[in-house]
Amino acid sequence: MARIVLKIDVDTLRGTREGVPNLARLLDRYKARATFLFSLGPDHTGWALRRVFRPGFLRKVSRTSVVEHYGVRQLMYGVLLPGPDIGVRAAAEMRAIHESGFECGIHTWDHVYWQDNVRNQSREWTLREMNKCHERFVTIFGAAPATHGAAGWQMNEHAFEQIDAWGMRYASDGRGHGPYRPVVGGRALSHVQLPTTLSTLDELIGVDGLDETRVAARLLASTEHNPHDQVFTLHAELEGQKLAPVFEQLLAGWRAQGHTFATMGDYHAALDRESLPSYPVTWGEIPGRSGELIVQPD
Repeated sequence: MARIVLKIDVDTLRGTREGVPNLARLLDRYKARATFLFSLGPDHTGWALRRVFRPGFLRKVSRTSVVEHYGVRQLMYGVLLPGPDIGVRAAAEMRAIHESGFECGIHTWDHVYWQDNVRNQSREWTLREMNKCHERFVTIFGAAPATHGAAGWQMNEHAFEQIDAWGMRYASDGRGHGPYRPVVGGRALSHVQLPTTLSTLDELIGVDGLDETRVAARLLASTEHNPHDQVFTLHAELEGQKLAPVFEQLLAGWRAQGHTFATMGDYHAALDRESLPSYPVTWGEIPGRSGELIVQPD
């Protein structure tokens, strides 16, 4: 059967300290390989409250309890409380995951700042934010990161070019249907994009009557007779905490379907790079998520 690539976005200090170790224990129980992508700078989760006027945002947060998942204190970071530096406060938790054998990479420096601003920013702004991530990663792990997965699936052309400049061979910065090489300025870049192919839990819960007791079954139905490899994005703040029982249902279900679990590096290593298609960087909407993000053309 196919592989399920488990891509874990870690957005916050609480997610790093609590959700990440919870997920590691659960993954070990199922002998599941996975990639953790870390936010490495300040936690300004509270800034996300400014999205209240964005079309679709209120509808999304009404389906998934933001306070319940993130906690009141977390939502005050950057608003009433200073944003703690995740890479300083939780470096030990990050190193422990790497030492446990999981693949680790860059998610972002400041999650909300990147997600809300990167689309129209300059090359100078983009490289400044990305290089802060790279330097902090090396400080924490003692080696350069192998991969990158953008916060909120938000990028710009300079960011895609920087993935190549770092020498990364693969990244997962958007949504789509299969591996491809991104085209920027009419030129195919060297690295391979491994887009998220499956819906996320927070995009499904509350839609069409789905709740936390039924959402795993919906996802498992989409992979039951599907022979293609899939990339599933989960969050340390959700599946690593309140939605952990749902994620365990998914792990058990995928294993029962005969699927194996892989890191992004595992997935890339099995690809025939020369046969991969190329697609231009494109923006579009995804059901269940507010705003536009990087999408792979059909």
